[in-house]
Amino acid sequence: LQVGDIIIEKSGGSPTQSTGRVSLVSQELLDHAGAVICSNFCTAFRVKKGWNPLYVYYYLQFIYNLGAFFNFEGKTSGIKNLQLDAAFAAIPIEDISESIQNNIVAILQGLERKIAINRQINQNLEAMAKQLYDYWFMQFDFPNEEGKPYKSSGGEMVWNEKLKREIPKEWEVLNLGQITTSYQQGLIRSNNQLSDSSEFGYLKMGDLDGKGQYSLQKLARTNATSEEVFLFSLHKGDFLINVRNSKEIVGKTCLIDYVEENTLFNHMLVRMSFDKVTSFYMNLLFNTDFMYRAMDGLKQGTTTVIALYQEDLYRLPIVVPTKNVMDTFSIIEKSILNQKELLTNEIISLIKQRDELLPLLMNGQVSVNSDLSDD
Repeated sequence: LQVGDIIIEKSGGSPTQSTGRVSLVSQELLDHAGAVICSNFCTAFRVKKGWNPLYVYYYLQFIYNLGAFFNFEGKTSGIKNLQLDAAFAAIPIEDISESIQNNIVAILQGLERKIAINRQINQNLEAMAKQLYDYWFMQFDFPNEEGKPYKSSGGEMVWNEKLKREIPKEWEVLNLGQITTSYQQGLIRSNNQLSDSSEFGYLKMGDLDGKGQYSLQKLARTNATSEEVFLFSLHKGDFLINVRNSKEIVGKTCLIDYVEENTLFNHMLVRMSFDKVTSFYMNLLFNTDFMYRAMDGLKQGTTTVIALYQEDLYRLPIVVPTKNVMDTFSIIEKSILNQKELLTNEIISLIKQRDELLPLLMNGQVSVNSDLSDD
């Protein structure tokens, strides 16, 4: 594959996902992966001179979003197959000048760049939070009363038998059950109760990435009673942990920093709240190697279905800092969470603009001059 090649998924779409998803080969991909070839589940093609590959990519994305490829799907041995020759013969693309193509691309790429920048800033904020957690709560170099790093400046350390290591004097080690104030399993929904046209978002186990983050991009949707919405709606600051699935998924956690109003959570997820420590602190703790190892020893089940049970989770040892240290950390975490929320809101607004603008540009409802400047 070369930069600018376009790839379309032609086989293997899931029961709820049509084939026809489209991707563009970027320089970044080739820099990262080296030589790349296309699998037999996809078709790759290179556009002719006079066509901007990005314009063709956006046009095919527009066609996919319309659901047009659905009309050209067949099945072989239960696997979906997209008849691309028939689709390309039937789906027209207007022959417009390359300069207009370039201007349409410039508009959409401008929005894409802003989205990418915001996502990068959010990733930097997450990395900063993890680095701060490691510095304060793993190396124990939180600021002492003089503002100097505690352990490096000779702060007193005491041996803790539970952890088999030293911790700062006056810190505690408590079982998770001793600091947990609520433990709530999510709402049960079967696949036939999920639909894109349903009213409420429904966060599932697959939406957690295993690094303390979650994604709303492919959020399932369901209907619910007013009582269910009251009981299972997610809120900013909620801590979730996956307690039932395959071994590598069980134990995933996330902290909700932004979510659509009245988004509900799945029954394989548990919402927990805590005393003496913040949910932000707990999410960072649950994504340390120490906690991964501790949870692995608690997981029970068969080779396909693994569970973390409440009574076992409650035995996990948790390092609890003094109130002064936690209060200082809380001030910093609130600043990080507020910045992330602002950026995430802007990302969602930009994605909405891009997705609304794409069909208008492609079907000619919004015209673009060929002499449009880069600004």
